[in-house]
Amino acid sequence: MSPHAADLILAANAGSSSLKMSLYQRNHDAVSDTSSGAPPGHRSVTLLLTSSITNLSAPPASFSFSFTHSAPHKGADAKKQHVDEVHDHASACERFLQYMEREAHIDKSRVKYVCHRVVHGGDYFEPVVVDQERYHHIEKLSDLAPLHNGGALAVMKACLDALPKAASVAYFDTSFHRTIPAHIASYAIDQEVAMTRGLKKYGFHGLSYAYILGSVCHHLQKDVSRTNLIVMHLGSGASACAIRAGRSVNTSMGLTPVSGLPGATRSGRIDPSLVFHYTNRAGHMSHKREVEAQVHVTLAEDILNRQAGWKALTGTADFAEVVEGMRKWEETQTDTNKQPSQEKGLQDMSGWKTDEKFKMAFELFVDRIMGEIGTYYVLLGGCVDALVFSGGIGEKSADLREAVVEKVRCLGFEVDQTKNNGVDDQEGSVVEIWKSTEDGKRILVCRTDEQMEMAKECAVVETFWK
Repeated sequence: MSPHAADLILAANAGSSSLKMSLYQRNHDAVSDTSSGAPPGHRSVTLLLTSSITNLSAPPASFSFSFTHSAPHKGADAKKQHVDEVHDHASACERFLQYMEREAHIDKSRVKYVCHRVVHGGDYFEPVVVDQERYHHIEKLSDLAPLHNGGALAVMKACLDALPKAASVAYFDTSFHRTIPAHIASYAIDQEVAMTRGLKKYGFHGLSYAYILGSVCHHLQKDVSRTNLIVMHLGSGASACAIRAGRSVNTSMGLTPVSGLPGATRSGRIDPSLVFHYTNRAGHMSHKREVEAQVHVTLAEDILNRQAGWKALTGTADFAEVVEGMRKWEETQTDTNKQPSQEKGLQDMSGWKTDEKFKMAFELFVDRIMGEIGTYYVLLGGCVDALVFSGGIGEKSADLREAVVEKVRCLGFEVDQTKNNGVDDQEGSVVEIWKSTEDGKRILVCRTDEQMEMAKECAVVETFWK
């Protein structure tokens, strides 16, 4: 065995119905090397294995596993294999560890740390090594991130059981946003109640934003502390973030991930009283307590987290299908006298039962993103080094990027269509898509990697490795 036998870092990223796992080797000699000009910890780890398990809530689960060129032993890759024995996050974790030992010939005792992405950390502002007390504290926060924290806790427990020699470290999406000023993070409610119950804007996707910030600064060859960005993490969960001098100063999500931009099944920001009218309970609201009806938090959370978003508008949670449906609808309009939806009256919803619903969902998403960009552009005083697209949709949907940039063209952003359409053909974590003119403003696509961010952060903590 090598002198650094227990030198592996396992990064786990639990989604609502999925689990991504990546295995890294710590590069001891490169941890403190800054001679390359790369971000701190940039070369501190080497990726060995990646795995993803999807459809945990809609069996059969689908299992994928792949080796990188750095893997010491290479067995059989797995690509979207149906695995009947996997039915939750715990069994998904077990499946990965079994496959790792059998196909990669890696003894699981070599794993020294398991990094867990935890969406909601409450007042935990730094990563923490998980013990019983901290596990239960994270458990109490599950109500604030119902689609994610539960899965992360299940993986933690599975790793604590299966890897007794490895320490589990929780990395919180909320930590990146601890620098948001109090007047932005606060809600206009009774502050004694707010402080007692922790009711404030926390923000999410922090690990993604941390990775994007480091990668973009390295690409621009600019110091983090001098960099201003507007970043959009656009996926089934979507958010935007304003970064000034390398620090988060505002983000679209709030107390929970349901606020801000709409997602695949999330409503995004709504009128706070909408849910009462949605459930038809508003008619029972009265100054007379005896005739009041209640809508419980669990019901409201379910409606806004699972029964909303573009799936509620179109019937599909797959944004690529939304774009495809929009294109098909637009093709039907070329030879007809029908008016495009944007020329209809503000309250006209006549197309929601037809294929026009796809265009409406697309335009609704673009509108909400445009609103965040405008707000953050003003917040940053117009001093923006780059507009950055990331996340599964942000990285893959050229249509969305083009539509969003066209809406904010008045701010000086202009997309190069050839570059935008060719993103998938470009290598590297950062791709340029802006039109290079004398006064052109940078527009970038960044392929985010939350597992890599956790592994890098873990690798550079010297006290972990003494």
